[in-house]
Amino acid sequence: DVTVLDVSDHALLQVHERLPHDSEPVSFVVADILDWQPDRQWNAWHDRAVFHFLIDPNDRARYVATAARAVATDGVLVIGCFAPDGPESCSGLPTARYEADGLAGEFEPAFRLEQSHRELHRTPAGGVQPFTWVVLRRS
Repeated sequence: DVTVLDVSDHALLQVHERLPHDSEPVSFVVADILDWQPDRQWNAWHDRAVFHFLIDPNDRARYVATAARAVATDGVLVIGCFAPDGPESCSGLPTARYEADGLAGEFEPAFRLEQSHRELHRTPAGGVQPFTWVVLRRS
């Protein structure tokens, strides 16, 4: 039971085309995460490199509120964001950068930190971007 959400219908079409024809069905939702109103809950939420673009505290609060509504109790939220020594901007946009405790703190009290990991992500162009990953458990 997988749902993929993106603001770009073009991006979702590319994901759909990459799936094997005999794969389990995947639901696709075209929406801005800040405006999306989930109509159900999931056991897991995965975000790689979206949250760090939310530099406005009000936008972060909206994202956290949506995640709290969408993730079932005892479900997990996996977030990957730029680490403190990561880029200050990406694709021409400013970014927020996080240590694990600071990132987890954005999601309290609805979620608690369960695990964290640092990754050195190699970009297609060969650069390196330090990431902070956290696994948060829904309270």
